Amino acid sequence: MDSFELNKLLGGLLGAAFVVFSIGIVSDSIFASPAPEKPGFEVVAAEPEEGGAADEGPSVEPIAVRLASADASAGEAVFKKCVACHTAENGGANKVGPNLWNIVNRPIASHEGFSYSGGMTEFSEDHSVHWDYEHLDHFLEGPRNYVKGTAMAFAGVKRPEERANLIAYLRTLSDDPAPLPEVEEPEAAEAATGEDPAAAQEAAPEGEQPAAEEPAANGDDASTDAPAETQETAPEAEEPAAQ
Repeated sequence: MDSFELNKLLGGLLGAAFVVFSIGIVSDSIFASPAPEKPGFEVVAAEPEEGGAADEGPSVEPIAVRLASADASAGEAVFKKCVACHTAENGGANKVGPNLWNIVNRPIASHEGFSYSGGMTEFSEDHSVHWDYEHLDHFLEGPRNYVKGTAMAFAGVKRPEERANLIAYLRTLSDDPAPLPEVEEPEAAEAATGEDPAAAQEAAPEGEQPAAEEPAANGDDASTDAPAETQETAPEAEEPAAQ
């Protein structure tokens, strides 16, 4: 290829590049879309109020309330999740976990012959903390979340009703089962005892409204109650003329 042909080829390439570049500049100027000074939709993330609690989902009834209607037989079926690591009979051997006979109200990390993890031993506060119903409920929901450092790998029983049934079954693992916790009276009942008498009177049926108190009778005729001024200003009876 001679120099003339090479020049034509290079010129064509340069010309094509110039045309493409020019078209890009023109199109940018025509279809330019500058960013607005203020967005059309301003999205403001709502921040929780100071001291406000995060959404914790549906509230769970206290264990005392759930135990009142718990089914120990159903809890025995739930306990099948635990038999790989625990025994339940009196005098049963320790396995991966300690024997659970008489577990309710037993001091934490106190079963003889079992080597507890450092996290469980620390949680027990030198065996001063007991496995009462509240501690059992929270621990069985998520052992590692409740007792940091425990060696128990069980994921937990997430459904509150199942936990109550399981705890009701654990309560039966004793010659003298621990008493069930007392259920606190609803606050509404307490509020009713301090009801405003005036409000109660307004709410009472019309026929039961107390009668208005009448003034005590003084035994005098109504005419004697006339003002003294009227009696004093009354004209005296005229005396008959002397005959």
